[in-house]
Amino acid sequence: NKEISNAIMNTKGKTVPVVICRNGQQMTLKLTPTLWEGSYRAGMWVRDSSAGIGTITFYDPSTHLFGGLGHPVCDSDTGDTVHIKEGSAESVNIHGFNKSSAGDPGSLLGNFSGIDSIGEIYSNEDCGIFGRLKGSPSAKSSIPLGYRQEVHKGNATIYTTINGSKPKEYSIKIEEIDLIGDGTKNMVVRVTDKELLKQTGGILQGMSGSPIIQDGKLVGAVTHVFIRDTTMGYGVFADEMYNTALESSKLQENDLAS
Repeated sequence: NKEISNAIMNTKGKTVPVVICRNGQQMTLKLTPTLWEGSYRAGMWVRDSSAGIGTITFYDPSTHLFGGLGHPVCDSDTGDTVHIKEGSAESVNIHGFNKSSAGDPGSLLGNFSGIDSIGEIYSNEDCGIFGRLKGSPSAKSSIPLGYRQEVHKGNATIYTTINGSKPKEYSIKIEEIDLIGDGTKNMVVRVTDKELLKQTGGILQGMSGSPIIQDGKLVGAVTHVFIRDTTMGYGVFADEMYNTALESSKLQENDLAS
């Protein structure tokens, strides 16, 4: 923000070229700042950072790649996917939540722990955010990746955190599966765990990315909560997230090489 503000002031009101990227296309526009209340203004609204709470879905110890959230980080005002040039993954301590109810999805409440970054974020895609961690975020042993063809209707579990910094396992049911569709709505899940339902009312905002485990394999991640019935939500296939993580890693490596 400060750099752009200084650049606009230095124009002294003269027309200058501005290079922008719109819908994936680079173009050059002409901008003439206007003097207003003693300083030059460009009429631009600038956001240079964003932060929020989400859940890490997986970490691959062989590559240090991680994926989380299960859906893109979007601008709170425009709804558009935020372009990420760089970012960091931080530890969060959950200290509470607003309970979900029909028509009013709740949300997790937490604070950044204040310790050093645990990794980098370099990609914000339709099915989540991706990057590399410095080490495993969990002491638990690795489990296999489950492919979409292996997912079936029935019992499953999710790992999520509603207090402190350690996740707990809760029971759910996978009620619908869409093998053909893409995006972040590959399956419909329902929370069946009595303890979780009593405490949170179902799925909370901030649980996005909570891993879905079925038959001992990572098969997906929670992505959205149903507003009318907060015991239910959508999930994305884990193999979709993992393949996106690999593709994003290759693009990042190519950018660094160039």
